[in-house]
Order: sequence, then structure tokens, then C-alpha cells
Amino acid sequence: MHRQKVLKLLDNYKTPFMEEMAMVQRAQQFAELHPNCFDRIDEGHFTGSAWVLNPARTHTMMLLHAKLNMWLQPGGHADGDSDITRVVMKEISEESGVDIENIHLINEQIFDVDIHTIPANQHDPRHQHFDIRFLVEIDDALDIPGNHESHQIGWVPLEQVPQFNNARSFYRMLQKTRQIRN
Repeated sequence: MHRQKVLKLLDNYKTPFMEEMAMVQRAQQFAELHPNCFDRIDEGHFTGSAWVLNPARTHTMMLLHAKLNMWLQPGGHADGDSDITRVVMKEISEESGVDIENIHLINEQIFDVDIHTIPANQHDPRHQHFDIRFLVEIDDALDIPGNHESHQIGWVPLEQVPQFNNARSFYRMLQKTRQIRN
């Protein structure tokens, strides 16, 4: 079954954040109920994104998303691909303009899980993104030209992240980053 990898990742993932644990359980239920959970279906779908750190672990890569007009981490739709880590690596490369060989998956375990609502637009009804996030490293000395999906892209000092996006999930990722830095 093509959902087994994401279900195994979710099953093995542990978090100290109660609200995130509830999202993990919802994501598991969604995957079990929807064989096509990696396709863009009306109620929602899986997406993959990354918390991208520089080697010194002092900055994260963020982009000003063109459609949502929000500062976010790189990531995107699975578009039918059930290998969520491959989705993440492809999306980071596309959105940052960095060659995939310069993108280093720190480990194959989930870093964060978030479920968020995407407002209706001219192409899609309001729906949920079941976002599976991984921890990734890119050398901040590399050029990051970005692409048409964002207005801006760059390295943000960790202490300034809340000025760009103060969502609860960014707070969680910052907390987790502090733990791995210590």
C-alpha cells in the first residue's frame, strides 16, 4: 500500500506538544480513510515541507509565498507521490533554486506535523493541508535564486522568525531547533 511509508513515519513520530500529537492522529486517520491522500482532493491532502537550517543552526530559510502572501518554509504538494521525503527534497530544490545535491536531509524522521486550512481560491475549495515536515540543511553561502512561487526568499535569523510568521507551528519548530542546538 502506497500509504505505508507515511503511516509508519507518523506512527514512529513522538512529540511533546499535545496539539501536534492531535494533528499526528488526525493525519493518520486521514491517510487510513483516503487511499488518494497524496492527490489534491477537495477535503485535503498531504503536503511536504522542510525546516531548512544553515550549518551553524542560526538561520532558517523562509519565503514570501506568492499566492498566500505569507512567510513560510519551503514545501509543497505531493501531487500523487507517496514518497513524502522525495516530495520535500524536490519542493525545496524547486522553490529555492538550489541543486538537490546541495540539500541535505538531516534525518529521515519527521521533524514536525501541522494541519492548516487553505482558503478557497479560483482553482480549489477551502481545504486542509496535512503537512509533514522534515529537518534539512543547506549551506547559507550558496545562492538561493528562488522561483516564481515566491516574492522573496532568504535566510532569517532564528530569533527573528516570529516577526515573519508567528504561527504556533513556527513556535514549535523554533523550540525543537533550540533543543537540537543544545
